[in-house]
Amino acid sequence: MEASERGATPIRPAVIVPCLWVREPAGEVARRYVALFTDPATSPAAQPTALRYVTPIPETPAGSSGGEVAALRLAGQPVLVMSTNNGPPATPNPSISFFVRFDPAVVPGARERLERMWAELSNGGKVLMELGEYAYSPLYGWVEDRHGVSWQLFTPPPDADPRPTVMLSLLFTAADGTAADAGAFYRSVFPGSKDGFIARLADVAPQSAAAAGGGGGDAPAEHTSAERVMGSPQRVMYSDFRLGETWFVAMDGGREHPFAFNEAISLMVECDTQGEIDHYWEALSAVPEAEICGWCRDRFGVTWQVAPSLMRDVLAEGDPARVRRHVEALQKMKKIELAGLPAN
Repeated sequence: MEASERGATPIRPAVIVPCLWVREPAGEVARRYVALFTDPATSPAAQPTALRYVTPIPETPAGSSGGEVAALRLAGQPVLVMSTNNGPPATPNPSISFFVRFDPAVVPGARERLERMWAELSNGGKVLMELGEYAYSPLYGWVEDRHGVSWQLFTPPPDADPRPTVMLSLLFTAADGTAADAGAFYRSVFPGSKDGFIARLADVAPQSAAAAGGGGGDAPAEHTSAERVMGSPQRVMYSDFRLGETWFVAMDGGREHPFAFNEAISLMVECDTQGEIDHYWEALSAVPEAEICGWCRDRFGVTWQVAPSLMRDVLAEGDPARVRRHVEALQKMKKIELAGLPAN
């Protein structure tokens, strides 16, 4: 359903907040990330980085095992980290990662800072793409840290368009992935969205694109497995776009991968009104059995939280009794109904 077919579109451009569900205590993980982004030896930019709060979440009769939530900003990008006493239902994986820009035009010693952050993140983690020079970046690498969270660190080429220091990256893992379709759909959902840059296989590797299918569209079934792995000429090698006030990167994996989007990294949209909640829920929720406590899954498999902005204030205040009342109320709902939340 396109935006014009839904109800009234929210006026306020959304800020989208990635939520990391980790095994270690949320406060411990959040403090580590804040330290990386504030240390002059590793910080990629001067934008604000801070730990906003760490709040315990109580056990409840409805099923919450208890845990904690930490809110932070990484170079201006808000992030939530949560942990539960019985652990997350899934493990973070590279389908959603952080794309971190070390721009030599903005940050002195950008290359050296990147190398030091790489060393910190890869310690106890796993290298997914070796740190080095690539056609699209003088210095780039992809690493999974000890918590399972993935990071793509890069220095932009001199002619690159300006972008935020931290962007969220989505990797679509079908052989002829859906990054372009997903980007168009998400931009139809979020007011104030904007197209950015896109590079397809046909643009950056014409010979590979010709082998994969020539004039575009899906690779024919009679192609060899190697050609199908290469993907169709329309495969998105890189794209970026803004949803509301948040910039994203989206790419097609070009082959099958042993991972997919899951609940370990979700995307939260904070809503001020019931109208905003209704708009995003109707647009994004495509899997009824995944609907719980304001969580839903879209048609591409990405997990979203359509959450009342009131909860940000409740968690920041940290009053245990108030947190418990709101958590217990949320656990009774699928889509959030503001009228069903406590008055205080």
